[in-house]
Amino acid sequence: MNFHWMKVFFAAFFEVFWVIGLKHADDIWTWSGTVVSILISFYALIAAGNKLPVGTVYAVFVGLGTAGTVISEILFFGEPFDIIKILLIMVLLVGVIGLKFVTKEHIEKGADS
Repeated sequence: MNFHWMKVFFAAFFEVFWVIGLKHADDIWTWSGTVVSILISFYALIAAGNKLPVGTVYAVFVGLGTAGTVISEILFFGEPFDIIKILLIMVLLVGVIGLKFVTKEHIEKGADS
């Protein structure tokens, strides 16, 4: 896996934190962590989108973030476990992984080439 796809996974990892933060933040420290997570997540997403197709990057970002958020809510916040929900998340992840594998990195000529 190349460095640009790692940025997408990094962005999705921090997406989980800021989405959970939007729901559970209740003081200056948790709101600060939420804001920092948003900044890191979107910086990595934008950086990846500069080298990879934006539509695929966004779909992978949202899919991984959704799966991570649902799983985190079940594991850490008492959301009820539902096998149908888990199966649907797995279908989502299969689609995300499929998009990643069929998308080729494109090289743009520009200021940094």
